[in-house]
Amino acid sequence: MIARFVILAALLSAPAVLAQDCAPPADLKDGLAVATPQNAGMDAALLCSIGARFEAWKEANAHAVLVLRHGSLVYEKYFTGTDERYGAPLGIVSYDAGKLHDLRSISKSVVSLLTGIAVDKGWLSIDQSAFAFFPEHGDLRTPEKDRITIRHLLMMAAGFAWDENLPYTNPANSEIRMMFAKDRLRYVLEQPVVVEPGKVYNYSGGATALLGGILQKVSGRRIDMLAKEELFAPLGIRDFEWMPYQPDGEPATASGLRLRPRDLARIGQMVLDKGRWRGKQIVSESWIAASITPQINGQSPFFYGYQWWLGRSLLDQQQIDWAAGLGLGGQRVYVVPALDAVIVVTTGLYNSGLQGVIGPIVLNQHVLPAVVKR
Repeated sequence: MIARFVILAALLSAPAVLAQDCAPPADLKDGLAVATPQNAGMDAALLCSIGARFEAWKEANAHAVLVLRHGSLVYEKYFTGTDERYGAPLGIVSYDAGKLHDLRSISKSVVSLLTGIAVDKGWLSIDQSAFAFFPEHGDLRTPEKDRITIRHLLMMAAGFAWDENLPYTNPANSEIRMMFAKDRLRYVLEQPVVVEPGKVYNYSGGATALLGGILQKVSGRRIDMLAKEELFAPLGIRDFEWMPYQPDGEPATASGLRLRPRDLARIGQMVLDKGRWRGKQIVSESWIAASITPQINGQSPFFYGYQWWLGRSLLDQQQIDWAAGLGLGGQRVYVVPALDAVIVVTTGLYNSGLQGVIGPIVLNQHVLPAVVKR
């Protein structure tokens, strides 16, 4: 009980020390513009108190916080803490702008963007039957499974029996079962349909794995190479890893992506700018709009789009809607159209209940109230 009160106090208390220096982030000539918080219409003291708060709160194991406003990076802070590389311990890491970080299930939001690119190129329609892309597994087809479309996979509403509510340390977790299956896509496709497709949200890495399989079929490229050529290169992202399943080395579509926080911020800014980056349309505006529009009731209190979580915050008694990519361990990228802002948070809380609160603290107690000019 005492421990709970200590955590609650840490969550609610204002930082005791404000950062003295809130100079703009370094201009690394990497395509990200930089600006001061004041020039972006933000309260510098409140924004810059993020660093002091998490430096003092070691249990939060924060690794990076970045804030973009009006297209410019206005706050960037890195921390030192324990971390993993897709489950393999790294020990204590001193983070900086050059280091990659696990994104875990933010990978799913990137797969959504790649699906949008495939739609834009005419490679597929999201109302096609997903099963039609896997004739090698035709023995598993049923009338119910034929009704599962790519749209349903994007919405996490395929209707398959699937349980990721169990801890990922539990071998009965459906995602873990898939990871160790001899044929992962077949494992997903052989699951029985227990709910009518399109009706009920059920979080599933298997749905994203099928999207990756479909994208490989229509593009002729693995998900990592497709991302590199069609998304990352146009965004100027050169350094990334897409961690593989073992032992076959296939990219872990739903959770394996590692990027620099600055590069995740680029992705968030592109989504905020309706698919454009530096004047070039990378993903169609219509796809971005559909992806971050509520498609189904998700895990309460969220709505869900196409592999993007959709939530809301309260600022001066006004509702502020946002879209987010969320990843195990506390990885977050928030896109806040009403305030023209993007927030990136990375932490190392893979087995901690705090992983769900650090991002909201940054968003709701620092960034949103720091906005002084709408």
